[in-house]
Amino acid sequence: MNYFKYILIFLPFFGFTQINDFEKDSTDVKYLIIKGDSVPRTTIDLAEVMLLHKLEFDSKKDRIRYLILRRKTIKVYPYAKLAAERLDSLSSHLKTLTKRRHKKRYTKKIQKYIEGEFSDELKKLTRTEGQILVKLIHRQTGRTTFDLVKELRTGWRAFWYNTTASMFDISLKKEYDPWNEKEDFLIEDILQRNFQSGRLVRQKSKLDIDFYDLTDKWIYNKTED
Repeated sequence: MNYFKYILIFLPFFGFTQINDFEKDSTDVKYLIIKGDSVPRTTIDLAEVMLLHKLEFDSKKDRIRYLILRRKTIKVYPYAKLAAERLDSLSSHLKTLTKRRHKKRYTKKIQKYIEGEFSDELKKLTRTEGQILVKLIHRQTGRTTFDLVKELRTGWRAFWYNTTASMFDISLKKEYDPWNEKEDFLIEDILQRNFQSGRLVRQKSKLDIDFYDLTDKWIYNKTED
């Protein structure tokens, strides 16, 4: 699965030290001093917590399918996250370069770095893991894997890689669509649960995804009027 190596180029608790009472306008106010912060506060900001529905399955077979999908999603998500980070980093640096040859040289340098560090790991992905990765890359970058390859290489190479991937039942043009694809909703469910547990590091999606709306549709059978 050598084509994946070209993608990655674009590719809570606070510790309180003390609680002090300060006198201000003859009114006692409790201030919190957060560890590492010298500015006293009267409140603290808490991380947003999503209220997730209880997992229920119609059959043992459905439960097993979910667990398999969870294992594969957790495995490939870090690669999609890295692809988004690399894309942002590459785009930001390229804006500072004015000459075309400098941009080409920098892109090639990053490409070699990515290929050397991650290509061996990506070759080990199964067909289904590869397809999940393609969809998650779209979730994290807002662009399909095919389009990213096209940017890095040429339109012909993008077509070639897509044709090769099709032999293994993988489409590089596949989009992440949790609103219309049940599997993609389950992937989103897996991501949200593992973001919340801390097993996966949350990275904002470039797509407009409202998990509560998705839950209403797939779990509670509610749709917008």
